Amino acid sequence: MNKDEFLEELKDIAAIQGTPGQEMKVVRSLVEKISPYSDEVEIDHMGNIYATIHGSKPGPTMMVSAHSDEIGCVVRDIDDNGFLRIERTGGMIESLLIGRKVNVNGHFGVVGVKAGHLQTPEERKTIPSIYDLYVDVGATSKEEVHNMTIQIGDPISYISDIETFTNADLICGKSIDNRSCCVLLLQLFKELFTEKNFAGKLVGVIAVQEEVGLRGAKVATYKVNPDFALVLDTIPCADTPDSIGSGYPVGIGRGPVFPALAGGGVRGNIMSPQVKNLLIHYANELDVPYQMAVMTGATTDLAAVHLEREGVLAGAITFARRYSHSPVEVAHLRDFKQGFDLLKKMITDADNWGDLGFIK
Repeated sequence: MNKDEFLEELKDIAAIQGTPGQEMKVVRSLVEKISPYSDEVEIDHMGNIYATIHGSKPGPTMMVSAHSDEIGCVVRDIDDNGFLRIERTGGMIESLLIGRKVNVNGHFGVVGVKAGHLQTPEERKTIPSIYDLYVDVGATSKEEVHNMTIQIGDPISYISDIETFTNADLICGKSIDNRSCCVLLLQLFKELFTEKNFAGKLVGVIAVQEEVGLRGAKVATYKVNPDFALVLDTIPCADTPDSIGSGYPVGIGRGPVFPALAGGGVRGNIMSPQVKNLLIHYANELDVPYQMAVMTGATTDLAAVHLEREGVLAGAITFARRYSHSPVEVAHLRDFKQGFDLLKKMITDADNWGDLGFIK
């Protein structure tokens, strides 16, 4: 994987608005990009993408997935003065919305902020509820908003391009969760398509609506019915001054993360020992550094994937990100390169995995 090419693709894909249930433009772009490197491409009614490469010899059906949606909001109401009230779709945090530039279904807007001069001492210490926030799109009436073709239910997302730090391997912007892994999957298909030097069938899935309940992945896994699945995603880390010592020792630039446990209760998963051992085996073989994690406060599409049909043997390769669910998510390109090398090696070596039965 070429890091420069990865970064340029990410800048392009991350800039596209694609909140949960509104991923159409992202899906269109990704289909255009991945089709030349696939034997077949299909889109289902929800917007999930299925790109397939047939390997050069018989073997398992392997599914590798990433999700296309970003956190966002929708227009909940439009008042008589042209201001928009909002509702969240995914993990939008009120304190990070205030005073931000936003994209309202293709129109520029800002999330309003009460001037400090007008705030009471109590107001300066509190964070408004999302139901008290509003978006200003420069309109002066409800009619003017309607003339802009903005309607109730329209998507709202951050405006924040992908940029690099002085250390060019550090990237920052919106939608690194999880457009980065969509690009990683695209890079995998580019490298595997020509020679197809693996056993079985590879189905790359770009799933929708992860941020609102892992919905697309559930539908996609049922359709693909894979023998084995790997989920690619980014996850929160704890390497900043406000989180060091939290008991969650995960940071950027330290290699891909293998979540041994993710989520809690019915909306989580415990990675199977077989898959965990496979990941560790190939990481060691390639001398790829990795991080083990127990992340009860977050999950991935794996929580839905592994429960479909009779159960799917599945795991996750994830990548640490700072400032999760913000317009300034930060990640390290080297982590993605190392994760890519690991993923490619696993796929191309599938005929050497042996029996992955539960009792071994």
